[in-house]
Amino acid sequence: MSVVLQSLDPLPMQGPELGVHADDVQTPDMEQESKQEVLENKDVIVQHVHIDGLGRTKEDCLTYEIAGVFRAKNLIDVMKRAHEARQKLLRLGIFRQVEVVIDTSQGVDALPNGLDVTFEVTELRRMTGSYNTMVGNNEGSMVLGLKLPNVFGRAEKLTFQFSYGTKETSYGLSFFKPQPGHFERNFAVNFYKVTGQFPWSSLRETDRGVSTEFSFPLWKTNHTLKWEGVWRELGCLARTASFAVREESGHSLKSSLSHAMVIDTRNSTILPRRGALLKINQELAGYTGGDASFLKEDFELQFNKRLFWDSVLSASLWGGCLLPIGDKPTCIADRFYLGGPTSVRGFSMYSIGPQSEGDYLGGEVYWAGAVHLYTPLPFRPGKGGFGDLFRTHFFLNAGNLCNLNYGDGPRAHLSKLAECIRWSYGAGIVLRLGNIARLELNYCIPMGVQRLCRGTDLGKGNKTFLQH
Repeated sequence: MSVVLQSLDPLPMQGPELGVHADDVQTPDMEQESKQEVLENKDVIVQHVHIDGLGRTKEDCLTYEIAGVFRAKNLIDVMKRAHEARQKLLRLGIFRQVEVVIDTSQGVDALPNGLDVTFEVTELRRMTGSYNTMVGNNEGSMVLGLKLPNVFGRAEKLTFQFSYGTKETSYGLSFFKPQPGHFERNFAVNFYKVTGQFPWSSLRETDRGVSTEFSFPLWKTNHTLKWEGVWRELGCLARTASFAVREESGHSLKSSLSHAMVIDTRNSTILPRRGALLKINQELAGYTGGDASFLKEDFELQFNKRLFWDSVLSASLWGGCLLPIGDKPTCIADRFYLGGPTSVRGFSMYSIGPQSEGDYLGGEVYWAGAVHLYTPLPFRPGKGGFGDLFRTHFFLNAGNLCNLNYGDGPRAHLSKLAECIRWSYGAGIVLRLGNIARLELNYCIPMGVQRLCRGTDLGKGNKTFLQH
């Protein structure tokens, strides 16, 4: 007996749809049915598991991924566990192809009900490269990448990436190391340099830094612990920059510890139809060195519910607070910004909140909320094909951002956040581009526009390209 396992997806069961008539179907032999039933229910023992095609990969790091195959009790169980092991091997990112072959055991020690499982793998090249372009938030960039997978034979990865864009240029070197048998537990080290332009603040920033991350799952949550040390250089983007921005110019050193927790039960990150998302981030700077001292907290909450007629209702809420430690005020590079296609639609990019002479300075506390209704296109053109990539989009956004006087009480803080709320509503069309991004074409009507805010013209089309 020999079984080649490629997929466990069920075969189509509707005979007439495949052009087969009931009269053409032959009644299966009862003896064949009984043999198949015995084969499926018969107890088996997986005696050996082989991995063919290994070159520089160490076998000891793969034993954790295939160990479950030995616990199979029957042939169907063997096939399921072998499929799960195949998915785990592909998830390591070191194999281009993995196939599974199940056969009866051979040799002097072979048992009557023994099976041998063989994984035939094809390793990735020692070095791979990539070239692509990205467009998002009114910015385009060209990205060049170089990757060395499986550097030391245990699923390590070394990557170098260079990005050149209209507003940002960056390059970085990263090393990634997963824990054998627990791919979700991994360690990463990053070295980078990023130069960005922020025209809404007449600011140019250059960051040179190093960071270390440790990611791990805990119950139903995913956590990331991170230390980052970055040398920041701030400068004016234009001669017309305000005095408040010029005061921020110069060099600073930030050393911070941060923690992030994520619970994500959504079926998709681009256009989810069900599930929820919770993100909580904390960052503490100043206790490990540097001249930036603050405590920063922010969160994101999202719920998605499928309604009638294939429509989806989505509700989101964001918020954050930045608390300076000591007498030194917070830096413009650490503050929150609000406004634009990724937060409060209908307003110019980051144009909500405190400003000085036309330059937006960010804020120390903010909140934002959104309600979206996604429905199929009217009359469902292209149903079952290309038309399913499009959705009509109705939305209501609101938010506020400001600085707080920390000598006041909580009631004064809440009152200030409730003043001069900016909000907008509108409709549009959303195009899902695979599982990596989406394109929006919206008609926005901004409301609550203040004297210091910049909103798009009434009825003006607001194009949004969200890159994930």
